Amino acid sequence: MTRDAAREVAVRLAYELSFADSPVSELLEERLSKESFAGLADEDALYKDTPSAKQREYIRRVAEGVSAHAAELDADIARYAVGWKFSRIPLVASAIMRVAMYEILYMPDIPNAAAVNSAVEIAKKYETPETVRFINGILGSFVRQEAGV
Repeated sequence: MTRDAAREVAVRLAYELSFADSPVSELLEERLSKESFAGLADEDALYKDTPSAKQREYIRRVAEGVSAHAAELDADIARYAVGWKFSRIPLVASAIMRVAMYEILYMPDIPNAAAVNSAVEIAKKYETPETVRFINGILGSFVRQEAGV
């Protein structure tokens, strides 16, 4: 599994956390199991490779971080989503932005450009071109303001 695939799994988990009733630890235990990946492999190529220990740790770190900082990340999204109410932003788009913003703020080992570029590439798989541009604009403004780029 590549880092991009691991990031996409993290985005899917961040999305699921938007409406899951179970604690993040339980969700991760279930979703990161070999059995879960094997069960989904026939339906979705993303799950054909089980993550390595390093990739599982990355996914776990991102999902737990997004969960712990959800209110802060959502406030950042709302602040940069000029002219949009947060409630209008699709859940997948907000999950993508939460993951990228978490990486930018809390994972200095990941270059900001990599976090933004990966977020845009993931968004292209799930969102309309208009929403992809919206995500790119928000993340670009966020990096320039928050990271001083």
